[in-house]
Amino acid sequence: MDMSLVTAAVGMMASNTQSQIATRVLKMNLDAQKQVLQLLAPAQTPAANNAPGIGGNLDILA
Repeated sequence: MDMSLVTAAVGMMASNTQSQIATRVLKMNLDAQKQVLQLLAPAQTPAANNAPGIGGNLDILA
Protein backbone atom coordinates (compact mmCIF):
# COMPACT_ATOMS: atom_id res chain seq x y z
CA MET A 1 0.00 0.00 0.00
CA ASP A 2 1.20 3.47 -0.77
CA MET A 3 2.46 5.37 2.29
CA SER A 4 0.63 8.53 1.24
CA LEU A 5 -2.69 6.70 1.56
CA VAL A 6 -1.73 5.43 5.02
CA THR A 7 -0.65 8.90 6.07
CA ALA A 8 -3.90 10.38 4.76
CA ALA A 9 -5.97 7.78 6.62
CA VAL A 10 -4.12 8.41 9.90
CA GLY A 11 -4.54 12.16 9.43
CA MET A 12 -8.27 11.77 8.85
CA MET A 13 -8.62 9.68 12.01
CA ALA A 14 -6.70 12.28 14.04
CA SER A 15 -8.81 15.15 12.71
CA ASN A 16 -11.99 13.20 13.48
CA THR A 17 -10.83 12.70 17.07
CA GLN A 18 -9.99 16.39 17.41
CA SER A 19 -13.42 17.29 16.05
CA GLN A 20 -15.13 15.05 18.58
CA ILE A 21 -13.12 16.54 21.45
CA ALA A 22 -13.85 20.10 20.31
CA THR A 23 -17.56 19.34 20.07
CA ARG A 24 -17.60 17.86 23.56
CA VAL A 25 -15.72 20.82 25.06
CA LEU A 26 -18.10 23.24 23.34
CA LYS A 27 -21.11 21.37 24.75
CA MET A 28 -19.59 21.43 28.23
CA ASN A 29 -19.05 25.20 27.97
CA LEU A 30 -22.63 25.74 26.82
CA ASP A 31 -23.93 23.63 29.70
CA ALA A 32 -21.86 25.64 32.18
CA GLN A 33 -23.19 28.91 30.77
CA LYS A 34 -26.73 27.57 30.97
CA GLN A 35 -26.25 26.73 34.66
CA VAL A 36 -24.92 30.21 35.39
CA LEU A 37 -27.89 31.79 33.65
CA GLN A 38 -30.28 29.62 35.64
CA LEU A 39 -28.62 30.84 38.85
CA LEU A 40 -28.79 34.49 37.79
CA ALA A 41 -32.37 34.46 36.48
CA PRO A 42 -34.11 34.30 39.88
CA ALA A 43 -31.87 37.09 41.21
CA GLN A 44 -33.08 39.43 38.48
CA THR A 45 -36.73 39.13 39.46
CA PRO A 46 -38.06 40.94 42.54
CA ALA A 47 -38.11 38.80 45.65
CA ALA A 48 -41.71 37.72 46.21
CA ASN A 49 -41.10 36.34 49.71
CA ASN A 50 -39.79 39.57 51.23
CA ALA A 51 -41.84 42.02 53.26
CA PRO A 52 -42.91 45.29 51.58
CA GLY A 53 -40.04 47.75 51.32
CA ILE A 54 -37.31 45.12 51.48
CA GLY A 55 -34.97 45.34 48.52
CA GLY A 56 -36.01 48.85 47.57
CA ASN A 57 -33.81 51.91 47.29
CA LEU A 58 -31.86 52.87 50.41
CA ASP A 59 -31.41 56.55 51.23
CA ILE A 60 -27.91 56.75 52.71
CA LEU A 61 -27.99 60.57 52.99
CA ALA A 62 -30.54 60.61 55.83
